[in-house]
Amino acid sequence: MSTKPSAENVRWLTPDEERAWRAYRRMVVAVQAATARDLAAAGLSEPDYEVLSTLSERPNRTSTLREQAAKMRWSRSRLSRHATRMEARGLLQRAPDPADGRGCFLVLTDHGLDTLKNVAPAHVASVRRHFIDRLPAEDLSALERIAQKLEDIEG
Repeated sequence: MSTKPSAENVRWLTPDEERAWRAYRRMVVAVQAATARDLAAAGLSEPDYEVLSTLSERPNRTSTLREQAAKMRWSRSRLSRHATRMEARGLLQRAPDPADGRGCFLVLTDHGLDTLKNVAPAHVASVRRHFIDRLPAEDLSALERIAQKLEDIEG
């Protein structure tokens, strides 16, 4: 028995809802493309930056693969493949996780930390240029409230 809605019983979007949905999508794509382009100019992808910045904030600059994958909403295997590429560039290293035979720790290397420190000012400037400085404080507060409501998408 399928739980997939059929054309007859779907709640189609109203014109206002459709405009809001499309505006949201355009906003996300535009901001993400602009900041990703700026990161790429510095030699990093958005996922690279996410991993580096997260690890830099963790005790001992270390996180489990499982925790990092959950934070990024990626599968462990996808993150593992990405971590392999980052490890080859010297940005992080892996260490065995004794509590999880299939898992590992991701550890930010000194080179990874230096890379993050070098790129972070330009990334923050990019975020400001393409997002923060384009909106008044009340719009930023509204976006934060909206994001909190939508954060647990699986729930």
